[in-house]
Amino acid sequence: MIRNQNIGLIILICIFLTGCTTMEPKYSRPKSPVPEHWPDQSLIKETSGVQAADVAWADFYRDEHLCQVIKMALENNRDLKIATLNIEKAQALYQIQRSELFPSLNLPAGFSKQHIPADVSGIGRERTSEQYTVSLGVSSWEIDFFGRIRSLKESMLEQYLATEQAKHSIQISLVGSVATAYMNLAASQAYLKLAQDTLDNQTAYYQLIRSRVEKGIASELEASQAQTRVEAARVDVARYTNQVAASENMLNLLVGTPVPKELLPNMLNDHLMREDLTAGISSEVLLYRPDVLMAENQLKAANANIGAARAAFFPNISLTGTYGTMSTELSGLFKGRSDTWSFVPQIVQPIFDAGARRQRLKVAQVDREIYLAQYEKAIQTAFREVADNLVERSTLVEQLAAQEALVKSSEEAFRLATLRYTEGITNYLNVLDTQRSLYSAQQGLLAVRLARNLNLILFYKVLGGGAF
Repeated sequence: MIRNQNIGLIILICIFLTGCTTMEPKYSRPKSPVPEHWPDQSLIKETSGVQAADVAWADFYRDEHLCQVIKMALENNRDLKIATLNIEKAQALYQIQRSELFPSLNLPAGFSKQHIPADVSGIGRERTSEQYTVSLGVSSWEIDFFGRIRSLKESMLEQYLATEQAKHSIQISLVGSVATAYMNLAASQAYLKLAQDTLDNQTAYYQLIRSRVEKGIASELEASQAQTRVEAARVDVARYTNQVAASENMLNLLVGTPVPKELLPNMLNDHLMREDLTAGISSEVLLYRPDVLMAENQLKAANANIGAARAAFFPNISLTGTYGTMSTELSGLFKGRSDTWSFVPQIVQPIFDAGARRQRLKVAQVDREIYLAQYEKAIQTAFREVADNLVERSTLVEQLAAQEALVKSSEEAFRLATLRYTEGITNYLNVLDTQRSLYSAQQGLLAVRLARNLNLILFYKVLGGGAF
């Protein structure tokens, strides 16, 4: 019994010692390679708004049909499914690596029977022996004195966390891409409607001018000019019809299944999204973007791998032990004085490996530098995306107001030119000029509205919104 207690005490001490040390370099978050504040603080018009990462996509997008389409995409998108499966795989790998910290217990039971001839039996006659055994054993358990297994476990944990952030990053990208495709389809439909309305108006003007030609108050040149505008409008209708089909195909591709017709947008509307988001004053908000967090998790994993590579220079200490019972009779297995045990510690000190361990350490150190560069690049990319978005965002409101005023003035100019033409004060060329200007201004207004909506979508995305 005392021996058994001693063995158990040794095992407990070994378990305690395995958590005492690691050879990992001390990790501290690298200094951000971008300015602490955004380039132009005058572009930050609000600091009291909500953070994008705190707003669920279902709360950011206010269009019910768009939300349903995004939900369909999250359920059907193959990239997101792959990311989810990668998380499950990484979690399983982490649990496997974690299990190596603990001894593996086995419970073997066996029976052997042996016949020995008389000339070698030692007793002058043949004999048959039987043996029954039952034991509980620890098979070659590595005692992690120098933290090799703990470092590998930490590395696997960070890789698991990186896969979670990768999924969040994919979801953010998917939500933003679906919303962008939805807005592009809405814009294509708006362009098509504008082209169709223009064609109808041009056709009506052409018929009016034909009647004036028949009455002798208009020339064939004017009729030809009007017909040219009709055919130009037909070209635009055909072009935007194709654009609508292409935009719908892109939306279906992102969603992963055909979007029901009733969920498709009818027109390009404003105020389909929340507009109270803020980038704040400090660029530190970028450190919590999923892609940046993923890069940091990978950096931490590489840092832990250095600890494992360093630990390989120190002795490998393993333990094999068993405790059980043995008897020549099955009924005697659990009787007194039938216990048996073994305790086999082993120490292996690497002496010569032709520099393999040193090169593995070098590889681990280089890997850390690679992941450090990738982490810094992720932050720099994020900073540029937000800064560019802020610049564009600051001018779009003014652009929208100016474009709306331009449309109103173009409508008035076209009305006056048409009135003057019908009264015979001016020629039809002035009508065509104002008509072209109005059509161009209306197209420009649609372009600015689309740009503003896409800017809001991108603003939400680059600040880490859409992960949940």
